[in-house]
Amino acid sequence: MCGIAGYTNNHNFTDSSSEVILRMLTRIHYRGPDECGYYVNNGTAIGNVRLSIIDLASGQQPLATQNGRYWIAYNGEVFNYLELREHLISKGHVFDTHCDTEVVVHLYEEYGSDCLNMLNGQFAIAIYDEINDELFLARDRVGIRPLFYTQKDGALLFASEIKSLFEYPGINRKISNKGLSQVFTFWVAIPPQTIFEGINELPPGHYLKFRQGKIDIQSYWKLNFAGSENGFKGTFDEAKEEFGRLLRDSVILRLRSDVPVAAYLSGGLDSSATTALIKEVAPGHLNTFSIGFADKDFDETSFQQSVSNYFNTNHHSVAITGNNIAEWFPQVVYHAEVPLLRTSPAPMFGLSKLVRDNNIKVVITGEGADEALAGYNIFKETIIRHFWAKYPQSKIRPVLLKKLYPYIPSIANGNLMALKLFFGFKLSETQSPGYSHLLRWNNTGNLKKFFSSDVTNSLAGYQPVEDYLNTLAETIDNYSPLQKAQYIETSLFMSGYLLAAQGDRMAMANSVEGRYPFLDYRLLEFCASLPDDFKLKGLNEKYLLKEFIKGRIPDEVVNRSKQAYRAPISQAFFSDVGKTYVNEVLSDEKIDQAGIFNKIQIGNLLSKMNSGLAVSEIENMALCGIISTQLLYKQFIEEFKPLKMEELIKGHQRNKNLITCKE
Repeated sequence: MCGIAGYTNNHNFTDSSSEVILRMLTRIHYRGPDECGYYVNNGTAIGNVRLSIIDLASGQQPLATQNGRYWIAYNGEVFNYLELREHLISKGHVFDTHCDTEVVVHLYEEYGSDCLNMLNGQFAIAIYDEINDELFLARDRVGIRPLFYTQKDGALLFASEIKSLFEYPGINRKISNKGLSQVFTFWVAIPPQTIFEGINELPPGHYLKFRQGKIDIQSYWKLNFAGSENGFKGTFDEAKEEFGRLLRDSVILRLRSDVPVAAYLSGGLDSSATTALIKEVAPGHLNTFSIGFADKDFDETSFQQSVSNYFNTNHHSVAITGNNIAEWFPQVVYHAEVPLLRTSPAPMFGLSKLVRDNNIKVVITGEGADEALAGYNIFKETIIRHFWAKYPQSKIRPVLLKKLYPYIPSIANGNLMALKLFFGFKLSETQSPGYSHLLRWNNTGNLKKFFSSDVTNSLAGYQPVEDYLNTLAETIDNYSPLQKAQYIETSLFMSGYLLAAQGDRMAMANSVEGRYPFLDYRLLEFCASLPDDFKLKGLNEKYLLKEFIKGRIPDEVVNRSKQAYRAPISQAFFSDVGKTYVNEVLSDEKIDQAGIFNKIQIGNLLSKMNSGLAVSEIENMALCGIISTQLLYKQFIEEFKPLKMEELIKGHQRNKNLITCKE
């Protein structure tokens, strides 16, 4: 995996061109510590920092077609590149390397933007056409790899991470209040919106062309859920067989690598399934990696060890404490580049560090199964609320919701009236396209009471939920309630948070590439075609996967209750390690300086937490969101300084191999 950056249509730079692109690349050196290369020509620069995984000897970037017309800088893996390479050779293409990067640029030369439909992988692509003076940017279907862009004085800039864009001269760094409102509603900013004003994110499944100062953005893929007329027509057993074939093939493709591939092992169904299939198709030595927690309320170590013993893997585990989370959290925010309402990315940062410390670059993970196969409690909650809405006076139906959240005391121990008040929000609005998520968004939206009056006033009239739902209505109007919930969870939360803040950013911070068999687009499309009860049978989540994997993993993992991945919050920030920077960023002086939050409201929250009173989930989220936003302001607004030449030299040494393709 790699990082990319560049700009086009800038004719103001002369001798400083190399320094600018090198600053942009050096800022994200951890994404590709093995090599660094750049191309500069006619007001355009594209560059790459490389984490070498395929064709270690000759896969350097940027890379061009034989005629020198198309130049590519590329972050990702195309897993079906061998098949595509043979196809291109049959059409007369000649290759100088054995890497997937060269396959992608030749495929673009042959098919243009239509080549994206042929790629099975995870990628962010930049291709410059010298003849037409055109820049092409593209992002994979579900947004596994990030890609950001902005404009400055007629030039278009792009990069794998926002901090790289801030190395370009004159780029304004300012927190976007609209982005804040979205994050403090949905947990994510909705592309193209980001948390920084003027910085855009290319949406998943889209490409961008820039020529003669004009941007053209097009969608090339969207996940569509089938209705009963055009959905899967086979039996459950036939669906199970096809699902198994696709998942197995997806795992085989994602084991393609010239370096060892390991696996994350959470102790849940999804990672256990991918581990099982890895051992089936490649039965040799396998390293597995897990997170454990010192706090037993969050710990799944016994299940992890059970699966490791079952498959005889070489298992590595890190036991996370509140002090670890507090220590890592500022780095986590720096890499995530967005306010965080949970500390959950911090243990993932520690896990990828453990992987890298063991000299592993690539891990297979189980993300995507919950979205594709209805594994989250929010899907069950949707069905129960629809069921309850038919008989709103029922005293029994709300009680079903208690079973979904045994780890939230206020719900697990709540009385009937409390349950009705909590889960009854807009209970009757079952026709809303966002019905499944209205309750979550409302609860998270309550955090905006901590905003300063200036931020609140600037957002007057802006309704993020209404704005988002207006974009959804036609897209998912004919979907079933479960399908609507799956579409929102996949297109919004999965790509914007799970694959970003918890996925790409935490892994690449330690130069580790994650691979996701459940996110093979063929598998996603197949699961979207299935009847609802193949996925959620009653309240039995991921029914198809459970039936497929029975007998392949320990029964205790198949039959265990779903446990949400969570991490300590307040106990981490009030630890001795956390207090050091928490007291600083939450001081009246720093709150006033940033101007984002109301210091009186924050003072009341801190007083309650310091008093020893019970703290709610929402209050924990508020604390995490406020601290992470203040850290973000400190790191990117208050203290951010462009890299100096001596730091670039250190970056060159760190990247070992600096390649100047053309200048």
